[in-house]
Amino acid sequence: MAYRDEDTRSKGEEPSPLVEKAAPAASAPQGDTAASPPVTKGKAKRGPGKKPIILAILLAALGFGGYEGFNWWKTGRFMVSTDDAYVQADITIMSAKISGYIQSVAVTNNQSVKAGDLIAKIDDGDYRLALQSAQDKLATQQSAVSRIGRQIEAAKASVEQARAQVAAAQADAERAAGDFARQQQLAQSNYASKATFETAKAERDRTIANVRSAEAALALAQANVDVLSAQREEAQRAVAEQQTAVEKAERDLSFTEIRSPVDGVVGNKAVEVGTFVQPGARLAALVPLTSVHVDANFKETQLADLKPGQKVHVEVDAFPDTDIVGTVESVSPASGSVFSLLPPENATGNFTKIVQRVPVRITVSDEAARKGMLRPGLSVVVNVDTRDHAPSQTAQR
Repeated sequence: MAYRDEDTRSKGEEPSPLVEKAAPAASAPQGDTAASPPVTKGKAKRGPGKKPIILAILLAALGFGGYEGFNWWKTGRFMVSTDDAYVQADITIMSAKISGYIQSVAVTNNQSVKAGDLIAKIDDGDYRLALQSAQDKLATQQSAVSRIGRQIEAAKASVEQARAQVAAAQADAERAAGDFARQQQLAQSNYASKATFETAKAERDRTIANVRSAEAALALAQANVDVLSAQREEAQRAVAEQQTAVEKAERDLSFTEIRSPVDGVVGNKAVEVGTFVQPGARLAALVPLTSVHVDANFKETQLADLKPGQKVHVEVDAFPDTDIVGTVESVSPASGSVFSLLPPENATGNFTKIVQRVPVRITVSDEAARKGMLRPGLSVVVNVDTRDHAPSQTAQR
């Protein structure tokens, strides 16, 4: 190439562009040859290629789809699910039975209590005085019953005395009647004087009157016994009334101590020391966490395969990695809208059909309830395995 350039220049010809572009490369120093990449001829050589990666992805997707399809065929098609479900509990609202000032509060919010534990105490001064007054009235009435009982004993003694007087009067009457009969015979024979006959007659009449008087006294004594017996019965009924008053006063006094009716956790405490409470005033809520359950609102189109006793898997939103096993306990007798404050009235011209939901009660195992994870109000997802049947049906088979 260099010779060609010299010949061209000697002849006075213009150098060709190809020679001029190639000349700097030829005149470049030896050390700069690495800076310019070598010129390769032909197409660039490709890497391993994307086909194996795409094939691997397709195989993985196919395997995953087959696995999910197998699970659906084996289990998924038998599961009935809803996310319209919440944890519920039979919450006890503790309130005051009597009025008074709160003397002390023994619990705080979120505190666990046992049945019988003291929650709050109302000042019991007035109720102790009422109990003492009722007891004093009872004692007085019991003394009146005892007094009437002694009067009855005295009246019975009077009856016996009157009965003896009647017997004595009858004896005198018999003697007087005998004397009168003898004097009458003597008077008819003219052996006795008229004065003696009249005296015998008067004595007979007097003794007869004495007998009647003694008999009247006996009747009076017996009537007095009956009257006193009636008074004693009346006094005994008054004693029973006073005893009831004492029991009521004792009951009112016991209500000054508000105690927990069941085991649970105290929440929403709304009372402090010094608060004046009235009967029915809300003091706190008691949540029995060991007896929680789930109320799941299933669509009416999902009820065909639901039966009591079926196994349920409960997923709590607060604990997504925990599977809680429960059992279908019962199905509500009506949809939730029927029990609302204003039930829908569809007998109108404007009607839009809406899928109704029916509450289904689900119980959880005692072990899951004792863990305390299920709190009333938490949202859960319920999956009912419709392959399971009630225990009674299984037992019959």
